[in-house]
Amino acid sequence: MKKMQWVLALLLASSLLTSCGGFKSKRVSGNEGDELAQEITDKWIIKDTEIAVKDILKQIDAHPSFQEYLRANKKPKIFIAEVQNETAEPYFPIADLNDELLNEFSYTGRFTLLDAAQREKLLKEIKYQNDGMVDPKQAKSIGKQYGADLLVFGSVRMQPESRDGKTIKQYSVNMRMTNLETSEEVLRVRTKTQKYSEQSKTGW
Repeated sequence: MKKMQWVLALLLASSLLTSCGGFKSKRVSGNEGDELAQEITDKWIIKDTEIAVKDILKQIDAHPSFQEYLRANKKPKIFIAEVQNETAEPYFPIADLNDELLNEFSYTGRFTLLDAAQREKLLKEIKYQNDGMVDPKQAKSIGKQYGADLLVFGSVRMQPESRDGKTIKQYSVNMRMTNLETSEEVLRVRTKTQKYSEQSKTGW
């Protein structure tokens, strides 16, 4: 009987310990999530992407050479090449940064965006329509796609520095815009983000 009571006591204690160490989750606001993320990781997160892209667009909008270009070209057609991940972090969320950049460029309403990612698929559909499979009155003509006025290129770099368990990661997002017809560089802008972390002897 005592043995059975001992086993039951052990099972109860084990259950209590499991419940104390259980997983908890809750929905939080964007700002609160950003603050919590800083306690968990020193890697680039969504909030960093949002801040960097907004700063890039703000710099572009205020750039003197770009303002001069806009005076002669009211709504330029732009082709945004993929921003390249040149950091040492293979899981850097570069796709999110590219999407955010396209979203913000589109939201301004000041540009005509050319869909670089889908261009081959669009061309394939146009060729299909002109192969006799679609009513000629409804088929779209080859040779009527817009050509870009400006090309936008970008890269993300990161330089880490560590000492005595302290690390600072210095990220830079670099963008440049080039006139396709003249190869003239219209602008070059950069935004920087620094991520600081400190590791104790017993862990984070």
